[in-house]
Order: sequence, then C-alpha cells, then structure tokens
Amino acid sequence: MSKLKITQRKSVISEKQNQRDTLRTLGLKKIGQSTVREDTPQVRGMIRTVNHLVSVEEVD
Repeated sequence: MSKLKITQRKSVISEKQNQRDTLRTLGLKKIGQSTVREDTPQVRGMIRTVNHLVSVEEVD
C-alpha cells in the first residue's frame, strides 16, 4: 500500500471540535508537524474532514 505524508498547515483555533479531534487522531498537534500514514479509506475520510487545515502528498 502507498503512504501519505500529512502536514498540518493551519491552526485549529476557532475550528469545530470534531475537526480538532480528527487532527489529534491523525497524530498532528502543531502547525508544521507531519505524520506518515497508510493510504486507507478511513485515513482519506479523516483528511477530507480537515482538508482545509492540512496538505497531503504521496510518499513511496
């Protein structure tokens, strides 16, 4: 399976609680922090929830 590098680009201040929880579930706590996750439908759904706060790129 391919992997996705997810980087938080914006702050969670004034965002809904479910979006804050989604970022925490993805393993992101600070702006500029990155994490690598497997490309699964569950992770894609979480990214879709917070797509305005993160950037995503594929990693081999």
